[in-house]
Amino acid sequence: MSSQIGRFKVLSGGVISLILMLGIARFAYTPLLPIMLEQAGLGLSEGGWLTAVNYLGYLCGAITASLINDLVLKDRLYRIGLVVAVVSTLGMGLTDDIWLWSFYRFIAGLSSAAGLLLGSGLILNWLIRHGHRSELGIHFSGVGLGIAFGAIAVELMSHHFDWRGQWLMLSLLGTLMLLPAWAWLPPPDRSKVTNSGKVMVDKPPSRRFLLLFMAAYFCAGAGYVVSATFIVAIIDEMPGLRGLGTWSFFILGMAAAPACILWDLVARRSGDIDALLIAFCLQTLGILLPVVVPSPMMAMAGALLFGGTFIGIVSLVLTMAGRYYPTRPAKMMGKMTIAYGIAQIVIPAITGLLAERSGSYSDGLYLAAAIMALGTLLIVGLRVLESNQTSAIS
Repeated sequence: MSSQIGRFKVLSGGVISLILMLGIARFAYTPLLPIMLEQAGLGLSEGGWLTAVNYLGYLCGAITASLINDLVLKDRLYRIGLVVAVVSTLGMGLTDDIWLWSFYRFIAGLSSAAGLLLGSGLILNWLIRHGHRSELGIHFSGVGLGIAFGAIAVELMSHHFDWRGQWLMLSLLGTLMLLPAWAWLPPPDRSKVTNSGKVMVDKPPSRRFLLLFMAAYFCAGAGYVVSATFIVAIIDEMPGLRGLGTWSFFILGMAAAPACILWDLVARRSGDIDALLIAFCLQTLGILLPVVVPSPMMAMAGALLFGGTFIGIVSLVLTMAGRYYPTRPAKMMGKMTIAYGIAQIVIPAITGLLAERSGSYSDGLYLAAAIMALGTLLIVGLRVLESNQTSAIS
């Protein structure tokens, strides 16, 4: 197999795996949430609860990823995660029991962690070994494509299937995606030398830097989870915006698809920390626009800004983790995602409770924006710390 064909297969398999394990197993719930609220007897607080359970599974998966060093075991768990993604999607359409739904959302969260952390770590390891590290942004485009795929699939299927039929159809599509995602990722290479003979050496950051970094990423998780989960329901319940929720989610996904590549270019010019600072500011604006100025144009603008930044933040952070730990990138990726994941458990549950009181998920967006503002300040602190550490070394 030539180098170009091998690179194409690895990157394509990675993109497809993210469409399956995140776009379908995790994010399809967002455009399906209003339909399930209407057709399946799901309550507002229960909708928030299922989201929290999903992120609890994701957090458990992140913790597991942070503890595993063996690449062969990571590869095995990644492949199990592909199967679980299909099973959890199928299960959602086979029951209307809240406890079974909770179980399937939990294991879907485990699958998402396997895809985003273990799968991305394995692919990053392969790219570094073969001199293609800068192409990780192509892999992460699978997240945005997955969101867009889920949104357009639900929009098209909603005219022909009820909520149950849509979950079943998504599981069928996921089964077709499982095959290339499984076959096109080669077995992992455990040597610490690249194909060109260069030794890969880990260069971990200081403890203070890591803690501040994790705190900022916690805030990013809070900012992300409310919009990513409730944006369809929030926009659909606003006066004059009904029916635009799914389309806003589609725009969000399409904006996210090229975002990782674009933010990688920004980071090369400005540095990783400054790129993160810009992304935090723009994401905060994207979260607020639909509720501060409730118009179709602002709803779409907010989706565009949010979609173009949230996955960029994830990509920048996980790529930085890979640079600090090239021999075992999933280790720091897992630690960072624990911080990100804790926010994704707590904030949806709070948003669900706020929605029960007010009858709307909109208050959750104000909460998310406030936490993102705090995260922006933490990134400023991270920039100051990095500058001081650089001055001390020089």
